[in-house]
Amino acid sequence: MNNKNDGTKASTLNRAKPYQLVLFPFNNGATNVYYILTITYIAYYGNGVLGLTLMFATTMVTAMRLFDAFTDPIIGALIDKTNGRFGKFRPYMVLGNGIMAISAFLMYFGTRLIPESSMWLRYTAYVVVYALYVIGYTFQTSCTRSGQTVLTNDPKQRPTFTIFNLIASMLGMGVIQFLAPIFRAKYGDYTTEAFFDMLIPIAVVISAFLTLLAVIGIWEKDQPEYFGLGDTEQPKVKISEYIAIIKENKPLSRLMVAGAGCKLALAIATNGTVLCMLYGSMMGDYDGLYLPMMIAGYIFSAPFFFLTLRTSQKHGQKASLMRYVSVALVMYVGVLALLLFWKQGVPGVNLSLSNINLYTVLFVLFFGVGYGAYYATADMPIPMVADCSDYETFRSGKYVPGVMGTLFSLVDKLVSSLSSTVVGLAVAAIGLSTLPGGDTPYAEGMKTIVLVLFCVIPMIAWALTLWAMKGYSLTGERMKEIQAINAVRKDAIAKGMSTEEAMNTWKTIDQVPEEYKEIG
Repeated sequence: MNNKNDGTKASTLNRAKPYQLVLFPFNNGATNVYYILTITYIAYYGNGVLGLTLMFATTMVTAMRLFDAFTDPIIGALIDKTNGRFGKFRPYMVLGNGIMAISAFLMYFGTRLIPESSMWLRYTAYVVVYALYVIGYTFQTSCTRSGQTVLTNDPKQRPTFTIFNLIASMLGMGVIQFLAPIFRAKYGDYTTEAFFDMLIPIAVVISAFLTLLAVIGIWEKDQPEYFGLGDTEQPKVKISEYIAIIKENKPLSRLMVAGAGCKLALAIATNGTVLCMLYGSMMGDYDGLYLPMMIAGYIFSAPFFFLTLRTSQKHGQKASLMRYVSVALVMYVGVLALLLFWKQGVPGVNLSLSNINLYTVLFVLFFGVGYGAYYATADMPIPMVADCSDYETFRSGKYVPGVMGTLFSLVDKLVSSLSSTVVGLAVAAIGLSTLPGGDTPYAEGMKTIVLVLFCVIPMIAWALTLWAMKGYSLTGERMKEIQAINAVRKDAIAKGMSTEEAMNTWKTIDQVPEEYKEIG
């Protein structure tokens, strides 16, 4: 087999400029603003403001993700087929954010104008507007995963998405989490109209601004020259081929399990209702604990941002994800043990920042280190989707980032959305008809619910993540080989060789000229 490049010149890795690495992750920050509104507060609005039944308001979060099972493949195919004047990804980022902004105003302001005498119409409007939001969310969030394929393929640059994404999330989702309890204290609980009157406009503006930054970040790279092997006659992927891709692309299958585990753990452990029961109903001081503990979690996260980045650059993203998910799992064994010892009204076994005791010190330590580790890894699977996309190009010659992104997104969103339904079922199981707020008194059975939701389910999810990652083949070294093979194929195609011939000529790293091995 020919292992020469027929005179083609080795191209360098596609590297992003520093500002591009910093700005593009704000696309995920923009969608996370709406994510936290949906996961944490939309059920409070439906149940508390509109008067919808508790189970309907909570299970609709999951039901709408089932709707995603239909929209995700279609939107992924649309992205892959798009190559217009404004690129492949930018149109969907802007369109998606615009749709979410419209749906937010319709949901949180329009639906309440429907009179109580027409409750059937409230239910209908809630479902229709929610479906509109899902479409917009899928448009924009799919670009987060697929857009990384054009931003950079440098194994040392890709992991930086995680750290910049965490910063973006703090400026987006974190701001909402910070402001929400302040508005709650000022305007009543999370079930008041005044609370949403203040929160929603701020959320829409923040998300739009972050989207603008992300568009600037990807502007120069959203061009055909960065799309896959550079073959202008890219084969079209039919929706029916999704199953084949999942079957053949083993790394993607395992990453979908790992990503779902990470997101489920984060969604349930940080669910607002769970935290209301933990800090308010159990510990008796929601206002004094929620914000300080959230800030403590962010502080503990800071060193893990850099540890995960350094580990990813040195040993690959797989090694980094497994290492720090393991840390979170071990630390939450300590959190679980402390909550098992908790007794209502007994000072020595209660969390209190105004009267610090050994229990508090240990809880903050175990929780802080555990939170820091899993928060730093929660979105780590996202840049790994780009690796799986490059692997698909290596395996089949197809550049289908939209398909890859929406396949991952589908499972990610479906699993994470279970958090609201699980919480709703758990609350209903102990006889409550409304979601607990910060001032809800302790009820029999809450301790068990908190133990399961705050600790046990996240720990199981992390265990599944570790299991899935154990057989994940795209190590740091393997990705260098794949990038080198893709590079030599791309240069050959640019010189006139057909995609099929290039695919058959270079299949393994030993067939690749030395100059290409060096760029990996």
